Amino acid sequence: MTTRFKVLVCAVAYLSLLSIAIAQEVPASIKDATARADDAISKILAVPDAERTWVNTLGAFDDAMGKLERDTSIPIFMANVSTDAKVRNDARAGEEYLGNWFVELGVREDLYKATKAFAGLKPKLNPEQQRMLDFTLRDYRRAGMELPKEKRDRVAEIQKELNRLGIAFGTNIADDETSVPMTVAELKGVSSDVIKGLKRAGKDMVLVTMDGPTFSAVTDSAELEGSRQKLWIAYKRRGGDKNNDVLKQLFELRAELAKLLGYKTFSDYVLEPRMAKNAATVAKFYAELRPIVRKKAQVDLAEFTKAKRDHTKNPKAELFPWDYSFYKSRLQQQKYAVDSEKIAEYFPMTKVYDGLFATTQSLYGLTYKDVTSKAKSLGVDIWHPDVKMFEVTDKADNKLIGHFLLDLYPRPGKYTHAACWGLHGRKKWLDGTVSTPLAALVCNFTKPTSSKPSLLRHDEVETFFHEFGHVLHNLLTKADTNRFAGAATSRDFVEAPSQMFENWIWNAQVLNTFAAHYKTGAKLPKKTLDGMLAARNLGSGIETEHQFYYGMVDQAYHTSPTGKVDPTKISEDLFPKVELYKKVPGVHYQTSFGHLVGYEGAYYGYQWSLVYAQDMFQKFEELGILSPKAGAYYREKVLARGGTMDEFAMLRDYLGREPNLAAFLRHLGLSK
Repeated sequence: MTTRFKVLVCAVAYLSLLSIAIAQEVPASIKDATARADDAISKILAVPDAERTWVNTLGAFDDAMGKLERDTSIPIFMANVSTDAKVRNDARAGEEYLGNWFVELGVREDLYKATKAFAGLKPKLNPEQQRMLDFTLRDYRRAGMELPKEKRDRVAEIQKELNRLGIAFGTNIADDETSVPMTVAELKGVSSDVIKGLKRAGKDMVLVTMDGPTFSAVTDSAELEGSRQKLWIAYKRRGGDKNNDVLKQLFELRAELAKLLGYKTFSDYVLEPRMAKNAATVAKFYAELRPIVRKKAQVDLAEFTKAKRDHTKNPKAELFPWDYSFYKSRLQQQKYAVDSEKIAEYFPMTKVYDGLFATTQSLYGLTYKDVTSKAKSLGVDIWHPDVKMFEVTDKADNKLIGHFLLDLYPRPGKYTHAACWGLHGRKKWLDGTVSTPLAALVCNFTKPTSSKPSLLRHDEVETFFHEFGHVLHNLLTKADTNRFAGAATSRDFVEAPSQMFENWIWNAQVLNTFAAHYKTGAKLPKKTLDGMLAARNLGSGIETEHQFYYGMVDQAYHTSPTGKVDPTKISEDLFPKVELYKKVPGVHYQTSFGHLVGYEGAYYGYQWSLVYAQDMFQKFEELGILSPKAGAYYREKVLARGGTMDEFAMLRDYLGREPNLAAFLRHLGLSK
């Protein structure tokens, strides 16, 4: 997942995807930054309409927004990583303050009129500048600037309330400290290292927490179905009634917003500026793919159900969601001789680092240098000893490209999943100087101990590569405007570069360059490696249908014309229609579904972008997965362009043809 501190002129364009903790005191740095932005906007407004140019109007606005991003992104990012609860809380206050500031900015009639006056002069602009003008006028329309004042004011009120509720939704997920008390006996099959890391709750009792590594470790390996079920249900109840109430308010307000702005549904409103354009296209996308994927899901269900019946010696046993990862692990071991825990011994963090860095440096002609000790002089206060900072330069001319930060291990109060934040975008200022980008990659891998390094499961290696794909997208941009720098593409394309990069860790040639046992240095045995690659599509039908489910729930919520829906009923009713499992009563899939804030009406984008990710990867299959020629071509045609070009046009230019589904289906082990 990527989130960009991207400044847009439309309504609430600034909102991090998962806000956590209670707002307290707005940092002075945020107020000072918005005051400077207000001053810059006042200068833009002082220009006579007949004298408006790119430099004194839209270019000046982009400069102001670029400076605002640089002044506010790191203080607000601290909400996700700071070890100080007050800093985190104040950062959330700053986030809400800034979100409301953008709402007011998006409905300023004076700035809207200035932009329209500039457009009316028919200025001669380069393609990126013209795209920014077109998008800015579109964003004003979508913010309600063509509406009567009374309706405009209501749009602004709704946006502010959506901002507040979105923060509350993320807060309720992150502050949910649910843990499940279990006896050591109930955790039969779970590795002793995992159990040792759990907090004690009395004699022979431990507390199993909901953080990603712990949840996955237990559901992957706990022999007792009751233990897996107990943990899975607790995990799916996070957020609870609080978030159900928040969602009801969010859905109604979003529907009202869409209606005010002239859209049939909120989904249609959200999708207009994206590749899909409207809810009907998304419905068609699912309608085309679901019957194909269903065939594979049925094969998967039969295979997994048989595995459960053989294991439990119960010929009538049925497969439930809490069984999936456990029986996937068993099938990997039995059918493919793949043991996830043993394979992790070949992926110590240092080796994964080396492999990731060597691969990307070679592919894209880059050099990385650890500059953690110089971070403060570069404008970054390192917030924890685990954090590292790297400089990226171009091998061709040794010019600075940008920097990235790595924060890879869990700790209390930290963002609990994996994501990349584009903190600063590349920016060419009006004076001709260029500021370089800064990205932060945040993950939660198992922390090293005094006796053992951090060992990554293969799926965690995949996560690392995925998120680093976002880092590269943010860093390798050549966009001049703050508006289109880095990963500032349509939201239903933004995951494609990172999804494409996952393919590297499913390639024997690549894995053989860095996978090595943490004790002996031995390479992955060929039999194990072959088994891993052969098992890639194990369960791919079930997993893809699960993604369809979340995307279709999201659409169901946001295609209601009124938004007056029962979130739990829709969630429960849709589950057995989309997935092959039976409905599990008493869970709330939606209350911990963080993407309902940030990806609202647009979660389909993960599967949508995967179609294009696999299509783009075919160029590397043709030219060589480690080919610098392929890397240079991709860097120039996709990464460098950022959001400066229509995504379909960019894909056609890169592929030399129209994009299609073939590679995506092959990736899942399917065909039409």
